[in-house]
Amino acid sequence: MPETEVKHCLACDKPLHGRADKKFCNDYCRNAYNNTLKSMNDTAVRNINNVLSKNRKILDTILKDEKTAKTNKEKLLQQGFNFKYITHTYTNKNGDTYCFCYEMGYLPLDNDWYLVVRKKEEAKQAS
Repeated sequence: MPETEVKHCLACDKPLHGRADKKFCNDYCRNAYNNTLKSMNDTAVRNINNVLSKNRKILDTILKDEKTAKTNKEKLLQQGFNFKYITHTYTNKNGDTYCFCYEMGYLPLDNDWYLVVRKKEEAKQAS
């Protein structure tokens, strides 16, 4: 009878017993291994989402319940706004390009001023 190669747990490297396709010795090792893989892959995405979320909150606090508001670059920077990260842009028919963090956006104006806006809800289509 030929000897079979002993497989080891991918998480803790203990020898495995049982099914031939077994990869982990228990649920703890399986979860630990997958959590480690996920955390390595998701760190950059999580950091970017945190910046986008913070930018959105800053714009929301400036806008409050108004439709539009004006603010200057210094005020945004003091609150921690990061101009490097946006979710998308929108160019209107006049050629003005708005930068958005989710549904909250801003339009650069003259002399480091910005117009802060909230994206209008899409008109409901008639059925």
